[in-house]
Amino acid sequence: MPITKGFRALVDEAMAQVKTYSVEEARAKLGDPAVQLVDIRDVRELTAGTVLGAYHAPRGMLEFWVDPESPYHKPLFADEGREFILFCGAGWRSALAAKTLQDMGMRNVAHIDGGYAEWVKQGAPTETLEERKARKG
Repeated sequence: MPITKGFRALVDEAMAQVKTYSVEEARAKLGDPAVQLVDIRDVRELTAGTVLGAYHAPRGMLEFWVDPESPYHKPLFADEGREFILFCGAGWRSALAAKTLQDMGMRNVAHIDGGYAEWVKQGAPTETLEERKARKG
């Protein structure tokens, strides 16, 4: 069966429909209690570190964690007054995920252009898994 719409077309469509922040814009929101950065990368990718203070919600569980009707729902995502800024490794999965959450009815969702790779490249603050565990106690 031939692919009629490839991943690039899907990502481009999502990018045209979701709010996209540059690393600089997202970094300026760190520490804002009305904003939650969300790392949607696979747990194996976290060994490279993550954005300081980000919440980990693996891409494969995101829709289930967001939906209040799901048995896997996480109350964090019920906060309609909070903006959720997603990121992945390169900004592709997070664009698709933000689009999906918008399709589910969320309006307070965005993503970071270039993802974690761009975050690191620009020297924005990160933390290791060990630092995260120590911070959380």
